[in-house]
Amino acid sequence: MEVKSNKATPFALSDSAKKKILSLQLNEDKKLFRVYVTGGGCSGFQYGFKFDDLDKDEDHILKFDNELSILLDELSYPYIAGSVVDYKEDLMGAKFTVENPNAKSTCGCGASFSI
Repeated sequence: MEVKSNKATPFALSDSAKKKILSLQLNEDKKLFRVYVTGGGCSGFQYGFKFDDLDKDEDHILKFDNELSILLDELSYPYIAGSVVDYKEDLMGAKFTVENPNAKSTCGCGASFSI
């Protein structure tokens, strides 16, 4: 997996994640891709990914290689800082994944974590 980290952003995106987000974004009308962390899952926190509108009071717009903008809210920032967001396709399906060096434990499917 080749990752181009941008020091102006709190996390890195793999090339496969960038390509998938850009291809999905073609079907979304002026919405930005949001990466977020919320309470829940079997380990305490879980990652979320969706297309959404900008909330000017809560969101940061992160630029990746001047071709892709990602939304990240203020509360999710400390939980995802230092992570790598990837997109994987295998026999189990296709999904975005997060390699988070701050997670003390993760669930078996990798969708939730604890800090």
